[in-house]
Amino acid sequence: MEYVKAFNGLSKLAKFLLTLFLDPIIAGIYRLIKGRYLIGAIWIFTLGLFGIGWIIDLVTVVLDNKYSFLV
Repeated sequence: MEYVKAFNGLSKLAKFLLTLFLDPIIAGIYRLIKGRYLIGAIWIFTLGLFGIGWIIDLVTVVLDNKYSFLV
């Protein structure tokens, strides 16, 4: 859970850049840590749901996590 706290403590720009470049792996691991094992594995093996999930994550980061899809 330290990873989740560390990610939440980052600036908006840092979160956006991490999501932009590393989302399929990072987001999959984040979902695994949160206990969402199936969606986490799918996220990693399909590289962010073939790009659709990557876009959803970018929008979620820009909107300050007010809306969270598939998290």
